[in-house]
Amino acid sequence: MRLGLLLLLSGLLVAQSSQEPAELRQKLAALQGRMGQVDQQLEQLKKRRKGVLVELQGISLQLDRARAQVEGARLRRDQAQGEAQAIGREQARIQGELKAIREALRRQVRWAQAVGPMGDLGFYATFRDMEAWLERGRMLEWARIQEHRRLELIQSLQTELTQKAQALKDVVARIAKEENEASQFQASLRLQDERLTTFLEGIQKDEGTQKRVQAELTEEALQLERLLAGLLTKPKGEAFEAAVVFANLRGELPQPVKGTLAQPFGEHVHPRFRTRTQQSGVLIAAPSGAPVQAVAEGKVAFADYYQSYGPMVILDHGGGWFTLYTHLQGLAVARGQVLAAGEVLGAVGETVDGPRLGFEIRLKAQAQDPQKWLKPRYR
Repeated sequence: MRLGLLLLLSGLLVAQSSQEPAELRQKLAALQGRMGQVDQQLEQLKKRRKGVLVELQGISLQLDRARAQVEGARLRRDQAQGEAQAIGREQARIQGELKAIREALRRQVRWAQAVGPMGDLGFYATFRDMEAWLERGRMLEWARIQEHRRLELIQSLQTELTQKAQALKDVVARIAKEENEASQFQASLRLQDERLTTFLEGIQKDEGTQKRVQAELTEEALQLERLLAGLLTKPKGEAFEAAVVFANLRGELPQPVKGTLAQPFGEHVHPRFRTRTQQSGVLIAAPSGAPVQAVAEGKVAFADYYQSYGPMVILDHGGGWFTLYTHLQGLAVARGQVLAAGEVLGAVGETVDGPRLGFEIRLKAQAQDPQKWLKPRYR
């Protein structure tokens, strides 16, 4: 492929890329971490008893993974376009240097031709004339050395330019490969999206499936209460005591994440599943990956994947008070870790209804309305 065509092609491609290389690398690393978390959740699903919720969560996770693959392909394409842009700039710089060196070389050759091989060899009447002749000879020798160096530099720059042209050709081929992979991932994403839609429609139409979902949700709620009861039975001396009594923070807690109220505390009929459930906390709609913060000082009593709640963190605030953070993107803290108020414990994850954070406040196993504890409340 001719160099001019490569430069034109790189110009068309890189016009779309505006992100800095470091920013792209950071996003790709975060995306790899997210895909690893999805894979861990899929592995956890294999250990659970089969049911409608498990199947639904599996489809949802596969959809999330397909989204991440599409985003990864786009970022890798942008990264390659950025590399093409950098190579294009290097080519322009080298060509500019070559032009300047060749122009200097032409001027030097013209000067040497005008002076002659050793300058004027006529009769010198004075010592000063002889001194001028010798000086001119030294200048000619210096000029020859500079000419030789310029010729070597031209050769080196031409070699570098050839290498840059090959590097650009390789990057352009990589961009084409990334575009092809992106198309395949897009097809996979559409397939997973259709699969989820079909499954949800099946639940809506099948009363028997709705009843199974209802039974599974009820069983999960009971198991969560048992889990919380188990967290209260600590050996003597291991109970966590915060600097500030949690009960005194009613109406003063910060929001765990910036967002809007997707579902309030209390009984609800799910719009898709037609199941009647008791929402033991609130569901908060927030951007996927948004940082989730501890609302008060607490000790991590639980940090693991938990049934349809996904990655879940439970903070023990002492005196039987707990806060629960569910549907996280992954686990960013470990059991036994003590967090200060405002410290990040995870990120908002995906659900079948979009990115959501589940947030609960419990006194032992008894659920509290989080809205009455927050300042400001979600709207």
